[in-house]
Amino acid sequence: MNLTTFLANKLVDHTLRKTAWTSPTNVYVGLHTANPTKAGNVGELTTAQMPGYARKALTLGAPTNGTGASTADLNWDITASATITHATIWDAATGGNPLFQGPLGESKTVANGDILRIPSGSLSVGFD
Repeated sequence: MNLTTFLANKLVDHTLRKTAWTSPTNVYVGLHTANPTKAGNVGELTTAQMPGYARKALTLGAPTNGTGASTADLNWDITASATITHATIWDAATGGNPLFQGPLGESKTVANGDILRIPSGSLSVGFD
């Protein structure tokens, strides 16, 4: 996953300009039907498109070589048809700021009654 502009700015300010910044207590994964871009907020599903949609809390393992991976399955009950192409990590369950964004390994076409699962260990985040 790639840094969003929001997080890149916060990291530069915090590490190089000595500007205080507190990392979020919890982070959440959002699903997108379009590339969220570096802004991170383009194409996220809404409850109008997918009734009952909500971001899922992410638990990340300790990083190895600068990359951490999810430690639990992330599951969404699908209530409408869509093609999911990207995911984001946010600092809030609703609203908030996008931190990371990136494409899924492959797009997922889903329909009402499906479950979209990102298995434990398959969502990784880090720095190159």
